[in-house]
Amino acid sequence: MLQAGDKAPDFKAIDQYGQEHQLKDYKGKKLAIYFYPKDNTPTCTTQACNLRDNFNTLKDKGITILGVSIDATKSHQKFSDKFQLNFPILSDEDHHMVEAYQVWQLKKFMGREYMGTVRTTFLINEKGIIEHIIDKVKSKDHAQQILDTWALN
Repeated sequence: MLQAGDKAPDFKAIDQYGQEHQLKDYKGKKLAIYFYPKDNTPTCTTQACNLRDNFNTLKDKGITILGVSIDATKSHQKFSDKFQLNFPILSDEDHHMVEAYQVWQLKKFMGREYMGTVRTTFLINEKGIIEHIIDKVKSKDHAQQILDTWALN
């Protein structure tokens, strides 16, 4: 399992507008990569909108936000446009990122077991090292959770 102090897994993925993103693009920056299960679901929308509403505060503290789910780019674009999201959402249809970051796991819901994305946020420092992993995400207050975890309030 990944833990604080590990090198963040490299990635290459396309955002909702067709722009490519790689880990190396963020060298020298604090990066919060948040993995979420599905576009346009209540909890995922709450989390995305909280980050949208606090985008400038996070940016002022030097934090770049990237969302990631296994949804298609077209789904991300509709989700982003509908809720006026102001940060990239990466499409991971091939599961490279969710598997590299070890968030593709067995989940249980209403007695049914299935594989899915576990809501998790990785706080990666300027050198590409994972400083913190937030696995108990507070969707309604996620931006503040990121600031508190990184002690940047």
